[in-house]
Amino acid sequence: MRRITRITTVGIASAALALSATACGKSSSGSGSSSSSDSKSVTAAIAYDIGGRGDQSFNDAAYAGLQKAEKELGVKGKEAEPSAGEGDADKVQRLTALARGGNNPVIGVGFAYAPAIEKVAKAYPKTTFGIIDDTSVTGPNIANLVFNEEQGSYLAGVAAAKASKSGTVGFIGGVEVPLIKKFEAGFAQGVKDANPKAKVLVQYLTQPPNFDGFSKPDLGKAAAQGQLDKGADVIYAAAGLAGSGSIEAAATAGKWAIGVDSDQYSQAGLAKYKDHILTSVTKDVSDSVFNLIKSVKDGKPQTGEVRYGLAQDGVGLADSNPAYKQMTDVTAAVAKAKKDIVDGKITVKTAP
Repeated sequence: MRRITRITTVGIASAALALSATACGKSSSGSGSSSSSDSKSVTAAIAYDIGGRGDQSFNDAAYAGLQKAEKELGVKGKEAEPSAGEGDADKVQRLTALARGGNNPVIGVGFAYAPAIEKVAKAYPKTTFGIIDDTSVTGPNIANLVFNEEQGSYLAGVAAAKASKSGTVGFIGGVEVPLIKKFEAGFAQGVKDANPKAKVLVQYLTQPPNFDGFSKPDLGKAAAQGQLDKGADVIYAAAGLAGSGSIEAAATAGKWAIGVDSDQYSQAGLAKYKDHILTSVTKDVSDSVFNLIKSVKDGKPQTGEVRYGLAQDGVGLADSNPAYKQMTDVTAAVAKAKKDIVDGKITVKTAP
């Protein structure tokens, strides 16, 4: 049985006060011995990014890693949700509460946790902190879990170009930040290498410090509809929860969508649209979370940069949709592109 304690943090929208309230649920002890009596016992915590658990994408992939650690390692898990419009002070409070509560490791899901982790990790040197998608903060007790998103996105570009009948495809980025520019760069390069005459439409939903582009499906839906109106018949969105809106728009129009981070064809919340999810660019966020938790439990915590690339299957392209597997010209092109990247014949750009 899954045992999770969920911590929900609600931010108070006041720049002057910068306060938040944290409500803690009841914690369940694992079967057998409790954490107080078993020195090997581990309670791991993850603090979610914008959109929270249920985004069918990035956060849910991290949650899957926590679930796997519970099942296979016997650890207990805690979750902490973000609040709308929160700032770094809210994240510092959230991570501090998790570390003070004895959780180890404490994992921040997303680059937005960088300033908070830099501060809290120094205050709790005996706790291992993980941060996904960021290398800007380092420390003896910080593990930077990062991915070659551009490589997986390149494969998506090849698939999009080969599957497109109109010769026009779309890319939707949630927020225009360097991380998401990596997705754009790889995708556009893959499209152009597969079909130099193809047209790539690019749109970002919001600009920092507005991060709504990762959390509001209606923004993704509107952007996708605009690209569909311009002739796009394959749309790839790297936009977290907002990406579900683009999937809905593409599916409703009878066109192809490409998912991101998780295998979105297999996500229950997107089941209504799955027949139109051609493939998904996957990041092994799940295993990165699991591996960090395991390293702490084993007494050899990961620290520094831990990178997951195409060669290690840390990124890739899902083939869950039977329709995709039947497109032998597409799958052959993707397989060749993957081999060429792994062999060093293709270097994928990390910026447009």
